[in-house]
Amino acid sequence: MSRKTKRWLLQLQILLALLALASFVFYQQVGTTGGNVLTFGQQQLPKTVSNSTNYSTLERKSFQHILPVDDDLLEKVFITVKTTGRNHLTRLPVIIRTWFQLAKKQTWFFTDTNDQHLSQVTGGHVINTNCSATHSRRALCCKMSVELDVFLETKKKWFCHVDDDNYVNVPALDELLKMYNPIGDWYLGRTSTPKPLQIRAKSQKTTFWFATGGAGFCLSRALVLKMAPISGNGKLMAIGDRIGLPDDVSVGYVIEHLLKIQLTRVEQFHSHLEPMRLIKKDLFNEQLTFSYSLDNEPNTVDVDGFNEITDPTRFLSLHCFLFPEASSCVEK
Repeated sequence: MSRKTKRWLLQLQILLALLALASFVFYQQVGTTGGNVLTFGQQQLPKTVSNSTNYSTLERKSFQHILPVDDDLLEKVFITVKTTGRNHLTRLPVIIRTWFQLAKKQTWFFTDTNDQHLSQVTGGHVINTNCSATHSRRALCCKMSVELDVFLETKKKWFCHVDDDNYVNVPALDELLKMYNPIGDWYLGRTSTPKPLQIRAKSQKTTFWFATGGAGFCLSRALVLKMAPISGNGKLMAIGDRIGLPDDVSVGYVIEHLLKIQLTRVEQFHSHLEPMRLIKKDLFNEQLTFSYSLDNEPNTVDVDGFNEITDPTRFLSLHCFLFPEASSCVEK
């Protein structure tokens, strides 16, 4: 064997040895991450979980092991409360006294009136949208549009909207959002109709589901970014005018019909369109939102606690049921 051939064989052996070592290191790393995480520099990026409404809640929970554990998830949530000036002294005090205390940094009130006192008691978390103070379709779409635009100005991962007659179970909301990856397209909420809504748009029948705003709903940042070119910067009002329907329906129209992204139903959101008394006490901790109506025959959650004069909405009593050590419950 010539000297040249020997040198070539030696180089080949060294190359094969290096390849074997590189393969060993690679598979060691894959084994450590379980194959479910892509590594970028020193940061681990989770793979996106595909969006589908065909999964049951239990099946979705099985995805938790591939999502990053984030103890500070709530810090990445932007909660908006849609309200109006005439409700500042009637509906907001009970919210500020109860669940707002658990999410002061995350919660913002979107209204149509300057209110120095409200700004003071909420730490400046009040935004005057300059929208109309009426309950018209255009006014509602205007406020929702501002909510979504302001959310995109933040670095938050989740947008969650509620009305000023909602109680938010903050720990339950935190647990819900841990089940989903915000880099996926998620539309989480509850429908208020037994069948998909059917409308005529441009002389064509259009069918879609929408999450009722009165129960609250959450959107991932990835989804809101996809909505922005269609409904951002006030365009949601034009969409509402075109289909002749209010803000929550217009949001559903954009997401389900235009973007072809399905609503993921979460039955633990509740509005006053359903009888609150039917929610069982032993399931209170699992519910995400509650609501009430005091018109005609009161529709409130059935819970013991404060008397009905002190607590007509039952939110104070509900809060003390969920969090008995809260300061507002000590002198109950």
